[in-house]
Amino acid sequence: VQLQASGGGSVQPGGSLRLSCAASTRTFSRYSVGWFRQAPGKEHDFVAARKWDGGSTYYSDSVRGRFTISRDNAKNTVYLQMNNLKPEDTAVYYCATDNRLISSSMRYDYAYDYWGQGTLVTVSS
Repeated sequence: VQLQASGGGSVQPGGSLRLSCAASTRTFSRYSVGWFRQAPGKEHDFVAARKWDGGSTYYSDSVRGRFTISRDNAKNTVYLQMNNLKPEDTAVYYCATDNRLISSSMRYDYAYDYWGQGTLVTVSS
């Protein structure tokens, strides 16, 4: 499975961006998806995840209420809508997917086999 992330850019604090992640597989509807981010000098941090059946979504405490993960299975694409962005949201954002995830593992990057290339989000005034 190949993932292509896009939508990053520079925005002022309080602004919004929507990231997209397009998957190459036609069975994407059976894959759970996650977004992670990596700030300079730091490790991957969990941002959000959505189970393949749409029954469960997960957010990190730092983004809950500001970010929304969604998917359009007809387009094989997952989105991350980011509102009220803060300077601490600055990072490279990665989408990831796997079709064998269980709910308890969706917050952990090691559980995902397939990763996109990352898209840079910079929040600065």
